[in-house]
Amino acid sequence: MDGTNRDNIKTGLSVAIVQKQDQRTGKLTEGIVADILTSSSFHPRGIKVRLETGEVGRVHHVK
Repeated sequence: MDGTNRDNIKTGLSVAIVQKQDQRTGKLTEGIVADILTSSSFHPRGIKVRLETGEVGRVHHVK
Protein backbone atom coordinates (compact mmCIF):
# COMPACT_ATOMS: atom_id res chain seq x y z
CA MET A 1 0.00 0.00 0.00
CA ASP A 2 1.46 3.36 -0.94
CA GLY A 3 1.57 6.42 1.30
CA THR A 4 -0.06 9.04 -0.92
CA ASN A 5 -3.62 8.71 0.45
CA ARG A 6 -4.30 9.89 3.99
CA ASP A 7 -7.04 7.26 4.39
CA ASN A 8 -4.36 4.52 4.22
CA ILE A 9 -2.36 6.01 7.12
CA LYS A 10 -3.41 5.54 10.76
CA THR A 11 -1.59 6.08 14.04
CA GLY A 12 0.05 2.88 15.21
CA LEU A 13 0.75 1.55 11.71
CA SER A 14 4.20 0.32 10.75
CA VAL A 15 5.50 2.37 7.81
CA ALA A 16 8.64 3.21 5.87
CA ILE A 17 9.34 6.93 5.44
CA VAL A 18 11.80 9.04 3.49
CA GLN A 19 13.22 11.85 5.62
CA LYS A 20 14.03 15.26 4.07
CA GLN A 21 17.79 14.72 4.21
CA ASP A 22 17.42 11.28 2.55
CA GLN A 23 15.30 12.37 -0.43
CA ARG A 24 18.24 12.27 -2.87
CA THR A 25 19.39 8.80 -1.83
CA GLY A 26 15.92 7.38 -1.18
CA LYS A 27 17.04 5.84 2.14
CA LEU A 28 14.02 4.51 4.03
CA THR A 29 13.45 4.73 7.78
CA GLU A 30 11.03 2.28 9.35
CA GLY A 31 8.87 2.97 12.37
CA ILE A 32 5.43 3.35 13.92
CA VAL A 33 3.24 6.38 13.10
CA ALA A 34 2.71 8.66 16.11
CA ASP A 35 1.18 11.72 14.33
CA ILE A 36 -0.11 12.50 10.85
CA LEU A 37 1.15 15.95 9.85
CA THR A 38 -0.40 16.36 6.37
CA SER A 39 -3.96 17.68 6.56
CA SER A 40 -4.95 17.10 2.92
CA SER A 41 -6.41 13.76 1.84
CA PHE A 42 -3.77 13.20 -0.89
CA HIS A 43 -0.15 14.20 -1.45
CA PRO A 44 1.78 13.02 -4.54
CA ARG A 45 5.10 12.61 -2.66
CA GLY A 46 3.54 10.90 0.35
CA ILE A 47 1.71 11.88 3.53
CA LYS A 48 4.02 13.51 6.08
CA VAL A 49 4.09 11.77 9.47
CA ARG A 50 6.00 11.80 12.75
CA LEU A 51 7.21 8.43 14.00
CA GLU A 52 7.23 7.38 17.66
CA THR A 53 11.00 8.02 17.61
CA GLY A 54 10.37 11.67 16.65
CA GLU A 55 11.61 11.34 13.08
CA VAL A 56 9.55 13.18 10.45
CA GLY A 57 9.20 12.20 6.80
CA ARG A 58 6.87 11.25 3.98
CA VAL A 59 5.37 7.77 3.88
CA HIS A 60 6.88 5.67 1.10
CA HIS A 61 4.82 2.57 1.85
CA VAL A 62 2.75 0.96 4.59
CA LYS A 63 4.03 -2.37 5.87
